[in-house]
Amino acid sequence: MIARIWRGRTPAARADAYVSYLLETGVKDYAAVPGNRGVRVLRRLAGDEAEFLVVSFWDSHDAVRAFAGPTIDDAVYYPADDEYLLAREPGVAHYEVVVDR
Repeated sequence: MIARIWRGRTPAARADAYVSYLLETGVKDYAAVPGNRGVRVLRRLAGDEAEFLVVSFWDSHDAVRAFAGPTIDDAVYYPADDEYLLAREPGVAHYEVVVDR
């Protein structure tokens, strides 16, 4: 199993709205791709910013490609992301899941 990890930051005041937006965009799209095993969205408030860590789980790198396209290390963004995000992270990280309990 592969874990795909993306990080992003929003103003703290927009954090709840961004969670709703994530549910309608990325989280919804992950679920529609065969080979997706789920997603976890983590949030940490730090002063006037909210940091998000989105970890999606996939059967294989091929399943990730079905979502992200041929360059799987590039982050996937949606048209309204700039309304929420303070900056766009250019890439994501992929890890092999070696323990899953």
